[in-house]
Amino acid sequence: MAGRFSLADVKPGMALLEPPVSVEDPVNAAILRVSEDRVAGFLRDPLGEIARQSGVELGTVIARIRAMLASGTIRRVRQTLLATNLAHGALVAWQIPADRLDAAFDFMSNEDPFSGHVVVRTADPATPGAKYRLWTTLKVPQGYAIEKHAEYLRQAVGADAFRLMPAKRLFALGVGHIRRRGMEPGSRAEVYADVRDTVLVELSALDWQILVALKREFEIDEIVPDLWAPRAIEAGVDLETFYGVAESLAARGVIGRFSTFLEHVKARTGGERVTRYNALFHWRVPEGREIDAGREIGRHHIMTHAYWREGGPEFRNVNVMGVAHGLDKDVLLAHKAAIDEHLREAGIEIAYSNVFWGGRSEIKPSEISPVAFAAFHRARGNDPDSLRG
Repeated sequence: MAGRFSLADVKPGMALLEPPVSVEDPVNAAILRVSEDRVAGFLRDPLGEIARQSGVELGTVIARIRAMLASGTIRRVRQTLLATNLAHGALVAWQIPADRLDAAFDFMSNEDPFSGHVVVRTADPATPGAKYRLWTTLKVPQGYAIEKHAEYLRQAVGADAFRLMPAKRLFALGVGHIRRRGMEPGSRAEVYADVRDTVLVELSALDWQILVALKREFEIDEIVPDLWAPRAIEAGVDLETFYGVAESLAARGVIGRFSTFLEHVKARTGGERVTRYNALFHWRVPEGREIDAGREIGRHHIMTHAYWREGGPEFRNVNVMGVAHGLDKDVLLAHKAAIDEHLREAGIEIAYSNVFWGGRSEIKPSEISPVAFAAFHRARGNDPDSLRG
């Protein structure tokens, strides 16, 4: 069967014994420092690129990734998309009665394919917005109104209110937990973070045909040297057409990276954790300085996400947000203090700042297919046309 891995595929040096699956194993760590977020765009041979950058032989890279995926150390392997350029998206904060919070979390995690990151967050009770405990990312396909789908979700889970916070600009996007371990507070790049716009890109029917096959998660037996040939067959095109469209999508800014996503929330066997704390930082900077602040914040290596989002009066009008992960809460606060000091040194006033800490969470990619969106609402008795923007 196409995509199957057999002894005939074994290359010299490829491990046949069960390999270690811990992130603490030095070979695994070398692979993960690259495979989490260092393989940008679309590559015809992403596994070969991981081998090249990590210095680990290709056969071992394949064997280790397969083993970590089978054990649950790696949650998923997939080609990511820059969905902010493909669909209407927002970070959403939900105000939900305490007795409905767990059920709402379950619904967003299990029932709504358009909700991505689902996180229960806490802040000081006196903090503006502390009543907004559930935070999600939300995407809806082009042609539909995100506000209407959010209202459907509000009614479905019994939320009292929600705040949509679409990204106006992106400054950092890349979750590399292993390479960030031991990072000193204040560690930052020599240059400003790039600014990514969120203008939607229109796709053709062929683009979508390729994209749907391209973005599907890889099963264990699909982690093979020739990753894309089976996906071309799945898309119903020859391999060169598949490559050409995928590279065109990358050139148009809608392809993210080839990535292995670690199980970074739940403890693994033996209590091993990739990370323990998930901090959502908020800043309010002067109007007109949002991009300046974002480019400074995005320079800091600890930041996995940084973006310009408007928190509104619910969150004391913060306008720049970012996420950092770590094993030690005090160390994360030290990183935050270093960023604050850096902003002041750059002449950017911080009128207000806060931290929302993540607790229970479920991380999954958001569906962005218009066909899937229409089918989802029809199955629930809703007219998809009534949700158009």
